[in-house]
Formats: sequence, C-alpha cells, structure tokens
Amino acid sequence: MIAHNLRVLFCGINPGLMSAATGHHFARPGNRFWPVLHASGFTPRLLRPDEEHELPAYGLGITNVAARASARADELSDEEMREGGRLLAEKVLRYQPRRLAVLGITAYRVAFRDKAAVIGPQARVIGRTQIWALPNPSGLNAHWTTATMAEEFARLREAAERDEQNEQGDRDEQDEWPGPPPGR
Repeated sequence: MIAHNLRVLFCGINPGLMSAATGHHFARPGNRFWPVLHASGFTPRLLRPDEEHELPAYGLGITNVAARASARADELSDEEMREGGRLLAEKVLRYQPRRLAVLGITAYRVAFRDKAAVIGPQARVIGRTQIWALPNPSGLNAHWTTATMAEEFARLREAAERDEQNEQGDRDEQDEWPGPPPGR
C-alpha cells in the first residue's frame, strides 16, 4: 500500500503468517498497529486491516523491510534485513514520502547498519525523506503498551503537521509578496 509523495510511509519488518494469508498488513488480531495508528491521531477512526486501501487518503502508506513471511520477525537473517533495507531505500527514492517510519528499532538498526539508533527521528535521510524509528506494534513486543506506542506515533504525526504548517506558511508568504514598488 504505497503511493507517491505520502506524508508518512510506515514500514513493518515483514509480513506475519496471518498477513500473508489475508494479503493485508498487520492482520493478526493481537497486532496493535491499527489501534495505535488511530489513538495517535493519524486516522479519524479505527481501521481494520482490510481497510488499508483507505490509508493514502490520509497521506499514509505501508510497506515492509523484508518480503518473506514468518511467524516471528527474529526468524529473518541479518542478510535478509540488510537487503530489505537496500530495497526499501530504493523504494523511498522512487516514491518520495516525506517520512519513513520503520516499526521496530532492532529492524532499523540491522537494516540500516545503525547500532546506535534510538526510538524517534534519525539523523539519516534517504533523499529528502526523514526517517523515524518507532516501536514494533507486534503483540510479542511486551516492552511497549498501546498507550506508550501511541505517544511515539503521535510525536511523528505532530512533527509532520508542524512541517506541513511551516511549508504552507512559506508558500503563503511567497504568494503575498507584491514585488518591487512601481518605477524601480
């Protein structure tokens, strides 16, 4: 689920078995992606996995680091993750989302070879796309609650909204400039 010039492209680690079976991202009932996306203010209502086609209307998309489905993300090799990171970077350059949100700090660290990365905005960019690392919404991730994940997702949403407001302000100022006075 990807389109050009999205506000945020969310990137899961890889499809789980339920997602592979249904063809929808974050389809396993225990996965907290959809509740967190709504609780953080990205969507006006709680979407179901089979409604993922509505995301581009909100400026959002979803992809994965690795394509191979597995029961657990730790079943993927580091080589698969690094190759997935390379392919993801190519995808980001092609589609040019404003932000890429990698869901899982360990996945981000391995895919982009950045052992020091922490949750939040990253120093690395891909083209003009800012990268954020966010918590993995899998139900297996016991370190984060739905509420604390929603807080981190909301930080990304707020940063995106601030940037959009600043860009709109810059455009408005350019539109309002009357030019040099007559006769000069």
